[in-house]
Formats: sequence, C-alpha cells, structure tokens
Amino acid sequence: MSKRIETSIVIDKPLDIVWQEVKVMENHVNWMEDAVKIDILSENNSGINTKMNVLTKVGPIKLTDIITVTEWKEKESIGVIHEGIVTGEGIFYLKAINESQTEFKWEETLKFPIYLGGVLGEFFGSFVLKYIWKKNLKNLKEIIE
Repeated sequence: MSKRIETSIVIDKPLDIVWQEVKVMENHVNWMEDAVKIDILSENNSGINTKMNVLTKVGPIKLTDIITVTEWKEKESIGVIHEGIVTGEGIFYLKAINESQTEFKWEETLKFPIYLGGVLGEFFGSFVLKYIWKKNLKNLKEIIE
C-alpha cells in the first residue's frame, strides 16, 4: 500500500519566472526544508532521465533518496520516481492562472518500508510531509516573489 499526498499554492509571478526556479533541480535545496543536499548523478542536470542523489531529513530521520526524472514538460510538469528506503512517484504541475499568477501543485505517492512503520508510518507520515511540503511551497513563493 502507499499514501498519496497533495498540496498547492498560488505564486504571484508569471509562469516563466516560476519555471526558471523550479527547473533547476539543484536549487530545490533553497526552498525544500527536507532536502539537505542534491547531487546530480546523470550527465544531464535537467530533463527526462536526470538522476539525483538527495539527502533528505525529516525530524530525526535522515535517508538517501535516489530520484529519477520520468516526465518533463516545459513550463507544465516535472515527474519523478523515488528509489531507496522510501519509494514512490511524485509530480509538480505548474499552470498559469493569468499573466501574473501561477498555480504550483505538488503530488506524491509514497510507500514506507516496514521499519519506518509501513502502512501506519505512511498514514502518520503523510500529515508530517504535507505540512513540510506546504512550508516548502511557501518558501518557494518567498524566494520568487
């Protein structure tokens, strides 16, 4: 079983400006509080098949997340798969609301291993992660605006 988590925010900047920040994978540590360090493992650092080693920290739990980009639609979406201790899929959607506002939607479906609580860990962890990711999106908004 796995748990689906969704959150979104409206950023008061045009889509082009939001995309310029979001498409630089290494910059995600600037606004993601749970992403401590991102090392690009692939020759490419953007687009399909970009592979990253992400040191992630949530409270006292630190883990390495291997992330591979599986979808890349310019100014629309970035989809990934997570491999490692926690597995699953995630996607960012960007949509222009008007000329000066962009909606950023973040969806993840994650599976926790038994030693991180399995289904129970997914249930409680989803509340914690949603809280962190809402904060991450607020951080992104502050950086861009």
